[in-house]
Amino acid sequence: MSFVPVMSYASPSVQRRVGLVAGWGRYPLVVARALRSAGYRVYCLGVKDHADEAALREVVDDFVWIGLAKVGRAIRYFQRNGVTQAVMAGKIHKVQLYQPRMWIKHLPDWTGLRTFYPHFVLARRDRRDDTLLGAIVESFRQRGVMFGPATDYAPELLVTEGCLTDHAPTAAQRKDIALGWEVAKEMGRLDVGQSVIVKDRAVLSIEAIEGTDACIRRAGELCPVGGFTVIKVAKPRQDMRFDVPTIGMGTLESMVAAGGKVLAVEAGKTILVDQRQVVDFANRHHLVIVALHAATALGQA
Repeated sequence: MSFVPVMSYASPSVQRRVGLVAGWGRYPLVVARALRSAGYRVYCLGVKDHADEAALREVVDDFVWIGLAKVGRAIRYFQRNGVTQAVMAGKIHKVQLYQPRMWIKHLPDWTGLRTFYPHFVLARRDRRDDTLLGAIVESFRQRGVMFGPATDYAPELLVTEGCLTDHAPTAAQRKDIALGWEVAKEMGRLDVGQSVIVKDRAVLSIEAIEGTDACIRRAGELCPVGGFTVIKVAKPRQDMRFDVPTIGMGTLESMVAAGGKVLAVEAGKTILVDQRQVVDFANRHHLVIVALHAATALGQA
């Protein structure tokens, strides 16, 4: 889904302002740097227990913490600072929603309560990633803040097609990629997860709420001999404003620890953070990283 900027007749100084909702990982920091390099003033909301405050404060114009359910406070922060366009970057650990006393720690404000009421109180709507994030984005839109894809500002982060490492997948590994691709796309269609792990054309683990790294660790526990393939793809109807597949050093470190061998991702729809560092690390550990389009991936079976 592409983002079309909203036309504005505000002053140039206001038009050059962008809001950043920063979750976990290095991706928010990379996006913040890209925005600053492009001449934007960056107003950052760091999600509590997720964002790297120290690193972000060095590259943004203003930083404040925000609770997961403080939707109204977040909107007011952007409005006070003349922000009408914003992006999301970084992972949100959804497992926190099921921790004891979560709603006491992240007590919702009135707008947050109205946003999440159909999901968590009435249970009329599900709690899948796209559903919850879509509800948040809609609350912001109704109050004049439009979210767009962070990759609009840093398109170089989207990995291009090809084998990134010194070694390419074997014929057997290509068959594992084809199977995993089909399963991962179906899981994405259901908005369950984006990663599937396969060995010898048998599915070892499927990502759900726990995230990719935990999914990889579980595969290592189930397959101590290692040598498995990790497939991570975009959802069939991927909304590029949020929850875009992202890989980085953490993914590779989890693979090495668990015994993974191959990482296959979807070209043009996967964010690769710190590409040079990631590829160097993969080559040193004899890993394979390959970025494919669907036709190529499914044609390998």
